[in-house]
Amino acid sequence: MQKGNIGVTTENIFPVIKKFLYSDHEIFLRELVSNAVDATQKLKTLSSIGEFKGEVGDLTVHVSLGKDTITVSDHGIGLTAEEIDKYINQIAFSGANDFLEKYKNDANAIIGHFGLGFYSAFMVAKKVEIITKSYREGAQAVKWTCDGSPEFTLEDTDKAERGTDIVLYIDDDCKEFLEEARISSLLKKYCSFLPIPVAFGKKKEWKDGKQVETAEDNIINDSNPLWTLKPSELKDEDYKKFYRNLYPMSDEPLFWIHLNVDYPFHLTGILYFPKVKSNIELNKNKIQLYCNQVYVTDSVEGIVPDFLTLLHGVLDSPDIPLNVSRSYLQSDANVKKISTYITKKVSDRLQSIFKNDRKQFEEKWNDLKIFINYGMLTQEDFYDRAKDFALFTDTDSKYYTFEEYKTLIKDSQTDKDGNLIYLYANNKDEQYSYIEAATNKGYNVLLMDGQLDIALVSMLEQKFEKVRFTRVDSDIIDNLIVKEDKKNEALEAGKQEVLSSIFKSQLPKMDKTEFNVTAQALGENATPIMITQSEYMRRMKEMANIQAGMSFYGEMPDMFNLVLNSDHKLVKEVLVDEDKECAAAIAPVQAEMNEVDKQRNELKKKQEGKKDEDIPTTEKDKVNELDKKWDELKMQKEGIFADYAAKNKVVRQLIDLALLQNGMLRGEALNNFVKRSIDLIK
Repeated sequence: MQKGNIGVTTENIFPVIKKFLYSDHEIFLRELVSNAVDATQKLKTLSSIGEFKGEVGDLTVHVSLGKDTITVSDHGIGLTAEEIDKYINQIAFSGANDFLEKYKNDANAIIGHFGLGFYSAFMVAKKVEIITKSYREGAQAVKWTCDGSPEFTLEDTDKAERGTDIVLYIDDDCKEFLEEARISSLLKKYCSFLPIPVAFGKKKEWKDGKQVETAEDNIINDSNPLWTLKPSELKDEDYKKFYRNLYPMSDEPLFWIHLNVDYPFHLTGILYFPKVKSNIELNKNKIQLYCNQVYVTDSVEGIVPDFLTLLHGVLDSPDIPLNVSRSYLQSDANVKKISTYITKKVSDRLQSIFKNDRKQFEEKWNDLKIFINYGMLTQEDFYDRAKDFALFTDTDSKYYTFEEYKTLIKDSQTDKDGNLIYLYANNKDEQYSYIEAATNKGYNVLLMDGQLDIALVSMLEQKFEKVRFTRVDSDIIDNLIVKEDKKNEALEAGKQEVLSSIFKSQLPKMDKTEFNVTAQALGENATPIMITQSEYMRRMKEMANIQAGMSFYGEMPDMFNLVLNSDHKLVKEVLVDEDKECAAAIAPVQAEMNEVDKQRNELKKKQEGKKDEDIPTTEKDKVNELDKKWDELKMQKEGIFADYAAKNKVVRQLIDLALLQNGMLRGEALNNFVKRSIDLIK
């Protein structure tokens, strides 16, 4: 029996393995099983080239549980005592840091490196044994034992068959790895597609009301997964079945792309377009990355562009550099090439469907647009590809390319300054009356109700020349697309003030909501009252919800315009009735306000051109006194209008109708509206 020391000090391989090379304890099982698969594949290769002339036999890798052990067994090439010394002991002679330095420029050389992968076992084991016999003729079986310290023993042993058994004596704080369910889930996660059959225990069947083991191995993996096969050999149902196996609870995918590249890098895989209705983040990290069919990670941001992390499926490439734990991607030229290639393949596939079957493309557009819009927003080169097949949808559910839509509206929706105005709604039901007003005017209205449409609108305004997007409820219809300068048709200032005071006094108090009341001549047949919201402020607030750095807008109150139609019969009647009911009370207040205003103006005129310090304090005090008096009179005047408005059911009814139309009438105000409506019907 040979005894030895595999490292100079205890500061060498084990602490580095545990702390730096492997961030997750469960990785040990992947490393040991993939090492066993590597050893088995090497035997198959030696057999195929005639260097191994014996019987290959059953090459299944076995994982088994004991009372306090996990054993991984293979029938691969095995090891001699000299090879154990080279691949196990020698790693630690120079220390793990030197090992990492040696391989820093060739990370691929680490993948499947038996020694380093093997040492991950010490993350969960207090003692590890290697019982192995080389495939070489006349080889002596040997047993290597180590308890995690620098000390080891190496001795001859009896082993009938070639191959290697790795026996892990599980540490007390890692007993979870002795549970059958835990190991089964790890094997499913990391080893489902290894190229050599992997067995975990025996298959079970129901017999006499209970599950019993059969004599048949429980093979946990598919050694020939779909992405390793030729697309010409596969049918649509094969792809759908594979998708259901990967994502059992998901809807059927929209379509898929089968990747198979040999030059200038190696890449295979299948990418699926899933149905994504909302919440982008929940649908990310569904692409599984493999290296020679060994699972690596589902965090693929470094390999595929951010917008394509919404896709589902698998990628397999030996050319993607990884660190020794195979868990994190490193910056590399190959990664950039692969990312560019995947983007091109995806855009080519979308372009192909659009050209060859536009009807199918349109039918799937609502599910596809989140990918395409996300891509156009985040990646310039994808926008350049996608602008020819990206679609607009209007409120009549018709589809247009960007160029087709421009042609459709350029004659009717160009304003007096030559800007092309794209009208849109984001809720067809809530904005129905505004949409109807626009279509009655001969305009087309886009439906932009997607998760990313607000951001897309801002981007397209920068991409398109002389184009402005305006939501259909952002102003009265005549102001949405101004064809010519308007004549001044506004009410005289006094009547504007009367209407503003009357209607403002009856608006309900709403949290973080403010209204500006105006009156405009909209025509006798137009609605008597409507609510609009500035396109700029609304868009800034919506962007604040999805974009960091714009929280200032998010904190501002919602600003709405309550627009009264001064041509409408009901509004005219309010003015006539107000004059009859309030004139007597308003007259003395207004006369006093006029007198105060006159005195204030005289004082201010007298002070013109003087420096502040040259104005007598008595005059300053007098101006302040007059300002205060004027404010008090104004409040008194507004109180008279408010008292009148409170008794005028038409005023409250018009306000509530406008609020109701915009989904803003709730609670007690809605209940009062219903009661009032019933009274008016009576």
